[in-house]
Amino acid sequence: MKFVLAIPARLESKRLPNKAILDIEGKPMIQRVLERCQETSEEISLVLCTDNEKLAKVAKEININVLQTSKECNSGTDRIASVINKLIFMAWGKKNEKLDLDERSLLEQTYIINVQGDQPLIDPEIIDKMIREFKKKNNDYKIITPVYKLSYENIHNPSVVKTLLTHDGRAIYFSRAAIPFIRDVSPDNWHKLTNYWGHVGIYGFRADILKNWPNLPSSQLENLEKLEQLRLLDYGYTINTFKVNKPSISVDTIEQLEEVRKLVREFNLQNSLT
Repeated sequence: MKFVLAIPARLESKRLPNKAILDIEGKPMIQRVLERCQETSEEISLVLCTDNEKLAKVAKEININVLQTSKECNSGTDRIASVINKLIFMAWGKKNEKLDLDERSLLEQTYIINVQGDQPLIDPEIIDKMIREFKKKNNDYKIITPVYKLSYENIHNPSVVKTLLTHDGRAIYFSRAAIPFIRDVSPDNWHKLTNYWGHVGIYGFRADILKNWPNLPSSQLENLEKLEQLRLLDYGYTINTFKVNKPSISVDTIEQLEEVRKLVREFNLQNSLT
């Protein structure tokens, strides 16, 4: 089993323009994402997938590989799927020469970890745990993603993506709304009756899933919620999950950006005092 960590990133963000290049205590956001990803302990290749030269320059300055992608990509999954063949060769430490595996074996033994370019505080241990989950299941899992127990304050926050799970941890649905809805109970008390799970925006894909991604038309659910993972559920794919202890902030708003800046300042101050 071979792994590659792909970070898709662009500058054209509607909610927070140019967010990937915005400053967080002296470093652009994308640099903080890449540096956190470099701290993983598992053996994995690392690459930035982008259509923007400014972002590519940041990656190259810290010796991280870059794959150029099309500006026509509409999501992070679109972006990494568009260069899936190159990612496979990178995972196996090759250029373009033929590998000693048939195509099916190659696709089933290569795994792509997708970390979004707007998670500057991503915990490297989550990435390591995802890789260990794939290895433990030995090809039984095709798609996995981490979830965490939501705090009361975020259950009804539409900026926080919720995940509805089966008893054995498969994702039934992802939504910006609180799910499940609890009938005849005030929403203020829902958290007392069941656990609500938040979604950490990291995905692990077996390579054949991404190879087939362009053959899956965008789905109504995906377009309504603006959540790309709903396309996979809509077409019958199983998304497995594993639980982690805390969220990883995705920066989509100026408020979230300021929160991250504050956390980094506090971390830097604490380190300077010890």
